[in-house]
Amino acid sequence: MPDTGSVIKVNCFMVGMVQTNFYFLYREGSSETIVFDPADLGDRLYEELEKRGLTVKAIFLTHAHFDHIMGLEALKERTGAPVYACIHEKRLCESASLNQSVSIGRPCIAEVDHYLEDGEEITCAGITMRVIHTPGHTEGSCAYYIEDGHILISGDTLFQQSIGRSDFPTGNGETLAESIRTRLYTLPDDTSVFSGHGDVTTIGYEKKHNWFVRA
Repeated sequence: MPDTGSVIKVNCFMVGMVQTNFYFLYREGSSETIVFDPADLGDRLYEELEKRGLTVKAIFLTHAHFDHIMGLEALKERTGAPVYACIHEKRLCESASLNQSVSIGRPCIAEVDHYLEDGEEITCAGITMRVIHTPGHTEGSCAYYIEDGHILISGDTLFQQSIGRSDFPTGNGETLAESIRTRLYTLPDDTSVFSGHGDVTTIGYEKKHNWFVRA
């Protein structure tokens, strides 16, 4: 049974050429962690987590753009942890052209062990999350919602007073806005939003102040 009596800690390293947020979550007092979007420097990420006495139990991707996966191969090799992504992101995971890594001269793909469906729940390291498919930034972008603590890992879908780009392959601006309005803004207002770039915000704040998408 997951330990719902201890607080979930959310920590972040900013890595990579476009300052991507790499998150690692664990329950207070536990040595097991789950991580999100290893943007680059996978070996360094592993070493920093090891210094903190943390063992990576799973690696989750919000989407497969190069700036969220360039550290994946090294981190997976060092930890042996399985990789998860939304089933609708399979094309980008498997294509260095679609995920834009070719365009920066560092072609790479994301080798995913388990593809997740919209609405699917998964428990790892004592933390239970629900997958929310949020197409628009990419066709298979997703967010991960943790009800215990009202925590949302939103990837590049929703930022503090901004939203993700929609001009890359498989992106669509109207779809992105609809995903935010109908899939994320329905979460509790006190939900903390941990975005792929930038600062932490809340659903309630964005509903009031994000002019890109009105509630």
